Amino acid sequence: MEKLLEHFVTLWVVIDPIGTIPVFIAVTAGLTATARRKTALLAALVSAGVLLFFLVFGQLLIEALDIGLNSFQVAGGIILFLFALTMIFGESKQVVEQHEAEEELEISANKPNPAIFPLAVPSLASPGAMLAIVILTDNNRYSAADQGITALVMLSVILISFVLMLLADPIIRVIRSSGAAIISRVMGMILASVAVNSVLSALLEIMKTGQL
Repeated sequence: MEKLLEHFVTLWVVIDPIGTIPVFIAVTAGLTATARRKTALLAALVSAGVLLFFLVFGQLLIEALDIGLNSFQVAGGIILFLFALTMIFGESKQVVEQHEAEEELEISANKPNPAIFPLAVPSLASPGAMLAIVILTDNNRYSAADQGITALVMLSVILISFVLMLLADPIIRVIRSSGAAIISRVMGMILASVAVNSVLSALLEIMKTGQL
């Protein structure tokens, strides 16, 4: 149960459903309610597909490149830690991605589908989420059943993100952008702790087994 909760918290933080709400509002401004619902659904489906791809094939790609999983876990933990620092000290994820979305809307009339960019990638299926899903489904540490449970946890977070996108307008009126920024920073602190734990666990395993 403790491991399940840890996986949920990790995936919640790196996917960041709440931080996606202002991004969703920015990229769907001017769309009808039906179009907004379709955009939210497509973004959820695409991001789930991307993360499921990394869940199934991510470790195979790493092994094909002859990269030790402990080394990858250290690198992934460091990247997650840096990602957490940007959440804590930099502009919040939703502010950065909202600016990018607004710039994209201004630059090109032939813009890509907002459900694909920036909602699905990199807002929901972020680089941090891709790394996290590979680490949390290590074939050497987790059974197929455990990996299946992690997949369900990841899909549940995506589902919550989809619901929050549908409820974006009333939620942002309640918490406002400042509230979303505060939540993002708290989640950054949690993610930093998870990342440090991941690095230390991998380093202890390297010292114990001598395998990178």
